[in-house]
Parts: sequence; C-alpha cells; structure tokens
Amino acid sequence: MTQQVPSTEPELTGVRNFRDVGGLPTVDGRRVRHGVLFRSGHLAHATEQDAAFLASLDLHTIFDFRNAADQRLEGPDVALPGVRNVHLPLSDPADGAEFWKMVRDGDLAQLRAILDDGKGTARMIASYRKIVRERTAEHSRVLHALADDNLPALMHCAAGKDRAGISIAVTLLALGVEHEAIVSDYLKSNAKHRRYRIHRSGSAETAYTPEIMELLSPLFDARAEYLQAAFAGIEETWGGVEAYLERGLGLSPASRERLRERLLD
Repeated sequence: MTQQVPSTEPELTGVRNFRDVGGLPTVDGRRVRHGVLFRSGHLAHATEQDAAFLASLDLHTIFDFRNAADQRLEGPDVALPGVRNVHLPLSDPADGAEFWKMVRDGDLAQLRAILDDGKGTARMIASYRKIVRERTAEHSRVLHALADDNLPALMHCAAGKDRAGISIAVTLLALGVEHEAIVSDYLKSNAKHRRYRIHRSGSAETAYTPEIMELLSPLFDARAEYLQAAFAGIEETWGGVEAYLERGLGLSPASRERLRERLLD
C-alpha cells in the first residue's frame, strides 16, 4: 500500500526543496495522488533523521538527474534500503563545467562578463528549451517506469529546481495537470527554506556581495518564464503536448492511461 504522507511539509535538515507533488488538479477534475510522487534537491547531505523520514515513504525508485560534476561536488545520494536508484544525467558531464567553475570561483568582473545584461536569464531559457527538445529518451524512460508501477518515486537533481523541475513538469503534463498548477508548484522552489545553497570561494564579504548575488540570481531562481520556455519548445517542436507525448516520448495511449491510473485519484 502507498504510504500517505502528512499534509504538513517535513522539516528536513540536509535535503533542500523536498515536497510531495500530490494534490495538484488535472483538467478533467482529478488530482495527483499523495504519497506516490516526490521531488527534492540532492540527497547527498541527508542526516540520519532525514534518511529515516525518506525510508518511511517506502520509495521504490529515486531518479537522480545530476551529472558527474554535480556528484563530485556534492557526493553520492544517501543509501536507502530497498530503493532502486536510477541515474539519468540531464546535462552532459562536460557541458558547462567551466561555466560553473566561474560561478563558484569567478570575481565580479568575470561574473559580469558571463551573466550581466540578461545573459544569465538567456542561458537558463535556452537550457530549458534544450532539455525538453533533446532529452526525450530520458523523459520517456521516466514516464514508462512510472507507468510500470515503479512507485512511489522521487525525482531530484542538485537544487531540485531545473532538471527535476522539468522532469516533474513533463510527468504532470502526461497526467493532464493544469498548466497553471504545474507552474505554481515549480515556483515553490523559490521559498527561502527550499533554495539551493550557493557555493562560492572566498570570504562572505567578497564572495556574496549584493551585486554578485544579483548577477547569480537568474541561475538560482525558479522563474515562470523558464518553464514557459520549455512549454513553448514542446509547441514549436511537436505542435502540442499530445504529439510530444506520443511521438517525442513514445508514450502510447495505453501507457498514458496506466500512468494516470497509478498516479491520480
């Protein structure tokens, strides 16, 4: 039987941005079932108490969308008994390595050069479009696994905002969840207690000045325009969600119905 989690969000110490996606409404009047689909940031720093809580969810599958560079920086996920861990990196391990090194170690002039004048926002928008258009095999694998009852499941990346955010959004689209509800859940990642802790070299006085944090904000914010860019990419490439699911992800009507029966009330 699926574990039903309390409606009050748990206070996890070492895991950021955790939440149950249950309760979101579909266009045909149903709702995502509680206790079957979760999202979060990485689990590498989970405390014993965090791990005990996660174990209590009776998770079947954890999808880790981090790349090798992320895993070297943060470490492997905490081991949870009986859980199937699926590693599906949603960005090439070499892609952006120098960029993220600049984010961690660059001085003000360097950050201005790569992020100022809307360049940070443009990078994020392009990334969301690229992930939706090019990572169809990974998203197909996730949806088919969920349709085959690999539940309850948790999806995470590093911050639980971008790669996990897109993958959760794709899943919710397949379930028929209202677009506004998908965006609303995505924007919850902006809450102070959920946000990714930015790692910068140097002292707090020099590494985290107001101007530097403003330059970095497009990278660490959840912004509706990012997710809308992913939706636009679906429309532009496939002409709509139905064609995206069937032709882009190879999700047959029968598989989609199984997915809906397993995840919707």
